[in-house]
Amino acid sequence: MKENEREAIRWYKQAADDLRFAEWIFQEDRFFDKGCFISQQAGEKALKSCLYAAGSRRVFGHSLVDSCTELLPKSPAFAKAEEPSKRLDRFYIPTRYPNGLPGGLPFQSYSKKDLQEAIDDLTVIFEVCSDYLTRRGIDIS
Repeated sequence: MKENEREAIRWYKQAADDLRFAEWIFQEDRFFDKGCFISQQAGEKALKSCLYAAGSRRVFGHSLVDSCTELLPKSPAFAKAEEPSKRLDRFYIPTRYPNGLPGGLPFQSYSKKDLQEAIDDLTVIFEVCSDYLTRRGIDIS
């Protein structure tokens, strides 16, 4: 197995575990800010898995949108992940830091609806990523 394929699998599997954690948080009916942040992180990792699969040797940055832009020339299917990526990117800072919002605190500012929408967006990203990896012959099961 090639190094990039191995890295793609590692990043994808961690992303999938993060998705399960976000879904668990949703079922717990609390910690919505953390669930939204984990959803952003899972999307970031899923997209990074595709960047590794596409041949990138080092993958830096935290923007899902930037990752989609970089992957778009590899497959037009990543266009479907652009809008969900934009929405998830909004959870990178404000879900974690009190000064990331103009007032209030992250744990008081996010709702179950926010988390449901984040998981829905994340699901779209996972569909695009898993399809891309599978078409490249990478076993992500």
